Amino acid sequence: MPELPEVETVKETLKLKLIGKKIKDVKVYYDGIIAYPEVKEFSKQIKNLPIKDIKRRGKWLMFDLDKYYLLSHLRMEGKYFFKNKEDKLDNHEHVVFTLDDDEELRYRDTRKFGKMYLIKKEDINSIGPIKDLGLEPWDDSLTKEYLRDKYKNKKLPIKTVLLDQSIIVGIGNIYADEILFLSKLNPLIKCCDLNDNDLENIIKYTKEVLEKAIKLGGTTIRTYTSVDGVHGRFQNELLIHGKDKDVCPNCGQPVKKIRVGGRGTYYCINCQKDIYEK
Repeated sequence: MPELPEVETVKETLKLKLIGKKIKDVKVYYDGIIAYPEVKEFSKQIKNLPIKDIKRRGKWLMFDLDKYYLLSHLRMEGKYFFKNKEDKLDNHEHVVFTLDDDEELRYRDTRKFGKMYLIKKEDINSIGPIKDLGLEPWDDSLTKEYLRDKYKNKKLPIKTVLLDQSIIVGIGNIYADEILFLSKLNPLIKCCDLNDNDLENIIKYTKEVLEKAIKLGGTTIRTYTSVDGVHGRFQNELLIHGKDKDVCPNCGQPVKKIRVGGRGTYYCINCQKDIYEK
């Protein structure tokens, strides 16, 4: 958390206030956030760069800074806030960008898991995380043939493989549960055992679930909100994730919670029959 819809929401919110401004200065209060280059060089290179656009690749924000991309991954609890220079620095505000209008964009991260890279555009596919990412959910190359090739030798549960960002980007724990429920697939089934119809359903419902979540501003649960506390509404639309105290909206049978690859996983014991249980 956050997943693709939440990052898309952050991107669109930031674009409203940042495009056309310059980064006048930056202060890094926790070096661990800066993954590349080293902090001193990062601080030097980013000064006076214009913010031309903000894009998204998977769960990564991509700030277009002329000849550079600033990549930012929010991980569990990263958030951006706009503050005045006079505002007291929060203990969890680890990177502070001063803009050319003297407003500050502050990166806040309670758990310090977030990462930033400043990479020349010409190196973006050779240095850093972008080079290892799979297809976007709406890429025309995301076909059943593509998934069959990626899945054919994998004996891992489909729930685990859906989270693999080197195959399809942007799917996290919550949305994987929703996709599998709509696809009528048990989260424990080995992905190498899926047929073409299963693969087509995964593609179809990946697009549908993420598109709907984006329209609703993502999912706000536990500690996640968007920029400056903007809340998503998709949590009100969840069909299966977090519903282990409820029954399936389709058949009325109990919703079960298990752990798959260490992640809390929810599914209907009837609609998504558990082929592994006796």
